[in-house]
Amino acid sequence: MLKITMAQMEVIPGHPDKNTATMLRMIEQAKEEQSDIIIFPEMAVPGYLLGDTWEQSSFLADCEHYGREIIAAAQDITVMFGNIAMDWEKTNNDGRVRKYNAFFTAQNGQLITPAGQDYPYVIKTLMPNYREFDDTRHFYSLQQLALEQGKSPAELIAPVNITIKGKEYSVGCLLCEDGWSDNYALEPFEILLENGSIDFFVNISASPYTLGKNGKRNRVFGEQAARAGKPLFYVNAIGLQNNGKTVYTFDGASTAYNSKGDVCAMSEEYKEELTIVDLTELEQLPALSEDKEPDIAHIYRALHYGVGHFLKNIHMRKVVIGISGGIDSAVAAALYAKIVGPENLLLVNMPSVFNSATTKGLSKQLADNLGCQYAVVPIQHSVDHTVEQLSTTPITDLTDGSTQNLTVSSFVTENIQARDRSARVLAGAAAAFGGGFTCNANKAETTVGYSTLYGDQSGFLAALADLWKHQVYALAHYMNDVIYGREVVPQGIIDIVPSAELSSAQNVDEGKGDPLKYPYHDYLFRSFIERWQKAAPEDILEWYAAGTLEEHLGCEAGLVKKYFPTAQEFIADLERWWNLFTGMAVAKRIQAPPILAISRRAYGFDHREAQNGPYYTLKYRQLKEKLLQA
Repeated sequence: MLKITMAQMEVIPGHPDKNTATMLRMIEQAKEEQSDIIIFPEMAVPGYLLGDTWEQSSFLADCEHYGREIIAAAQDITVMFGNIAMDWEKTNNDGRVRKYNAFFTAQNGQLITPAGQDYPYVIKTLMPNYREFDDTRHFYSLQQLALEQGKSPAELIAPVNITIKGKEYSVGCLLCEDGWSDNYALEPFEILLENGSIDFFVNISASPYTLGKNGKRNRVFGEQAARAGKPLFYVNAIGLQNNGKTVYTFDGASTAYNSKGDVCAMSEEYKEELTIVDLTELEQLPALSEDKEPDIAHIYRALHYGVGHFLKNIHMRKVVIGISGGIDSAVAAALYAKIVGPENLLLVNMPSVFNSATTKGLSKQLADNLGCQYAVVPIQHSVDHTVEQLSTTPITDLTDGSTQNLTVSSFVTENIQARDRSARVLAGAAAAFGGGFTCNANKAETTVGYSTLYGDQSGFLAALADLWKHQVYALAHYMNDVIYGREVVPQGIIDIVPSAELSSAQNVDEGKGDPLKYPYHDYLFRSFIERWQKAAPEDILEWYAAGTLEEHLGCEAGLVKKYFPTAQEFIADLERWWNLFTGMAVAKRIQAPPILAISRRAYGFDHREAQNGPYYTLKYRQLKEKLLQA
């Protein structure tokens, strides 16, 4: 009988004192359950996404101190945990002190050194440097250490041998990425498998949530367990961590796999808990059924958890949302009402002469359905005043004394409206209400900068900016049908044409709306950002010429011909949005609020970009010319 506890804990980034307190409490709980081993996540002591806090020597020493507290607590129980490991006598390649992302195993108040190794901990081998990860900036890998010592990495990858109740167990210890080795030349799991008889594997992780990731992990780790014919324990953190511009939820979902690769135990997502498994009984446990929940259920859970924790972290209890009668602000309002409560939510409708009675009525209906605070603040007077001031105030050329007046175009007036709503009304209302105001942008708008700087792109958090428009609609239905069990987002808002209502050309009652054709552009833009091998105009035009574009994008068949009857129209549309995506939209994204990550590639630090402007390859230009001539 060997009782193993998976300690799924909330890891608070940059607060080793709080994390250690949690770990000590969970160790005592595991002892009360007569557990033999307790396993904590990767970087459980310091947190993982810390930015350049990793360059503070005093912080690193503090993490070491708290690590020693965990080691001392390993009495009558074996403790396995992640922490930063320091070699103060050596340096990284950047000249800073040597840091390892390490896996510690402690027993009887002492660390257990992996078989035949120098350091009393397992060092992470594979350093992810994609998406949100920046490991090579901070940590020295086992591969680098092997090169430094003139050895092969395989010589430094060794099991940890522990003795419990008189029986010795050989444990294959892996740190997160070490188990995701498909695209690496080195596979730590395979090396452990070849080097000796492993009794079970443990993968400690700090793995952020993205849609569909858990299913892939179960396939990858389940296959590893089955190939080895040995159990595998995956322990992940919960909580919220960020790298500045992008905010990530950690969903936990810690899992025990049996020797056939079946999922036999799993911790509840986003819940701090101990999941205890008896190793000797693991093979007899029934395999858990495959997750059948729709994607939108996972998305809602991540949003609710992430936004709630974000507000808690910044000590914000009250929220102001500008509602227009459109789907994005309505979904944001329904989401925040569940998180902060309707009494702490203020919805503000800010009509101009271009806002229809339809959308104004829908805004009021939404507020009534939610039972929250509601205000109507018309902006036409202040917009007119701003336009008049700019138009009539003389501008003097100080070289010759001549004067002229600015011409305020209809397009400029549209932007004035958007900025008046956010920079004046919402910012002022939020301050008076004692909270902050939201950014309600979706991912399609964020992709091409279909927003106004210092206007509707402002706010303390862009909670929906990693959701495509069709996902926003799906979220509206899900909240109505499942979360609230009644129509909260009015059907009229779901049915109405999406429109900014900033001019007469966007009259919703006449069916006029945004220039984006979301059933197609959602998928086109997704290919720019979310494909692992990102699509560029050359790829799009090749697929278009071959008649396979909709298949590659994943959108509904027939849309391309419906929206763009000729190659000229198709190319004009493609270049319009590509120019914005790689042009002004980059500048807007740099200045946008933090985004809560949901997808496999979110804007911010996840998608690193430079302001280089649009570029079209030679092959694209040649194919374009051929199509236009035809």
